Amino acid sequence: MAGDSSVNFNFLHRTCKLVVLLCFLHISVTVVFYVRSLDIRFAFVQNQQTQHNVTQPNPVRHTEVTIITEPKEEAVKVQQQEGTQSEGRKPEEPTKRREKCPETSPLLVGPLRVEFNNPVNLEQIKKDNPNVELGGRFRPKDCEALQKVAIIIPFRKRDEHLKYWLHYLHPILQRQQLDYGVYIVNQDGDEIFNRAKLLNVGYTEALKEYDYECFVFSDVDLIPMDDRNIYKCFSQPRHLSVSMDKFGFRLPYNQYFGGVSSMSKEQFLKINGFPNNYWGWGGEDDDIYNRLVSKGMSISRPTGEMGKCRMIRHDRDKQNEPNPQRFDRIAHTRETMHKDGINSLTYQVVKLEKLDLFTKITVDVGKP
Repeated sequence: MAGDSSVNFNFLHRTCKLVVLLCFLHISVTVVFYVRSLDIRFAFVQNQQTQHNVTQPNPVRHTEVTIITEPKEEAVKVQQQEGTQSEGRKPEEPTKRREKCPETSPLLVGPLRVEFNNPVNLEQIKKDNPNVELGGRFRPKDCEALQKVAIIIPFRKRDEHLKYWLHYLHPILQRQQLDYGVYIVNQDGDEIFNRAKLLNVGYTEALKEYDYECFVFSDVDLIPMDDRNIYKCFSQPRHLSVSMDKFGFRLPYNQYFGGVSSMSKEQFLKINGFPNNYWGWGGEDDDIYNRLVSKGMSISRPTGEMGKCRMIRHDRDKQNEPNPQRFDRIAHTRETMHKDGINSLTYQVVKLEKLDLFTKITVDVGKP
């Protein structure tokens, strides 16, 4: 029995040691894990604080470098300054979109009395037409014109005739409610006059300034006697000077297309413009007629009564003698029109002047 007791005691003693050892091991492991968890929590908290400290200044920097807010503040300041400066002024009314002008202007008066007995001067013409802008430009104020029209006048040493033309035509064109400009194409030098080439030049130069859609080609010595004879373009090329006093207020012949005529840009380009090789007087208007007919177009005209016009009497200009080659050239229009016209035009602008009542373009068109 005594031997068994010692054995049991030793076993119990060892067992207790083992339990104590296991408890100590358990406690040690628990402490280790607890300490590690504290380190993790501390690191987590520190990391969160660090991230908070790093991200917190971002909105401040964003506010400082934002380029949108500062211009807005400046814009507000500018508006405040403008508001301060504009105190006492009436607010500007928003521009209203104008309606189209009527097909028939209500300003027309019909037949006109045209005389050349009394001299006229440019200063008085300017005073009588205050709405004409620099360069001879005009737009209706109360409505939007139906057409943009360039008036092209071939010219050389006809200053007195030009004064009469400006005196009568500016009031007429304004009453017709056109958006128009007047272009005087002056041939430089004393070479033989070339009317048709000057008209080509006028067409080209006018389009450099404005998007004209209609072109009226007029001699400087022809004045309409009725403002219902509208200087605009139609579905067919228009002959405007159909009843000249020079011809007893009758059309000299059915193919006549001289004096004053109008064409749209499309019609003009369809015939390649006007011929450039008619030097001297005559023939170019018949060539133009042939071009139009060859392209399937016909001539439209106002009535004989409405198309009346007066010519300022004058002697034929020097270096504008009848062209002896005109009849031969007219006979070959169909053959030459595709290579002689706006596509073969050459010239040099010598001087361009923006005057009160017209734009004057002095050009060198060469010589025969």
